[in-house]
Amino acid sequence: MKVEDYKKIVELAIAREVESYSFYRGAADKVKDVNLKKMFTELAGEETKHREFLQGLLAKPVKSLHFDTNKDYKVADAMPTPPLTTDLKPLDGMVIAIKKELEAMQMYTQLAKLSTDAEQKKLFTDLATMEKGHKARLEDIYTNMAFPEVW
Repeated sequence: MKVEDYKKIVELAIAREVESYSFYRGAADKVKDVNLKKMFTELAGEETKHREFLQGLLAKPVKSLHFDTNKDYKVADAMPTPPLTTDLKPLDGMVIAIKKELEAMQMYTQLAKLSTDAEQKKLFTDLATMEKGHKARLEDIYTNMAFPEVW
């Protein structure tokens, strides 16, 4: 794979972070529960930080990106996910948000594996860990929403 292809992957990652930010910001504006509002606001803020990090990568010359170009990330093989909107039923929105976090976690894990620079590898690993944390938080809320009888 060419280094320019990795730039396209980073651009896709930025678009996904922006999409996730918009969803979380819209959800925070809509929900009445103070704890959910706080959580969605925090998630939106974290997505902004992720976008800024990725934009910093794009600002660097292509040659300064440290990836093993002999591996294929297979971005085109990923199944399309419906766009996030705030018009979904809350439970459906949670499912899509969880899926988005999973995809982001997997993408950053792959980018970490492909990185040949230790600092860059750590940054992608940290991003993957953050996305995993987002997913866990959302799954916890989902199970409480989907299975209220547990309470």
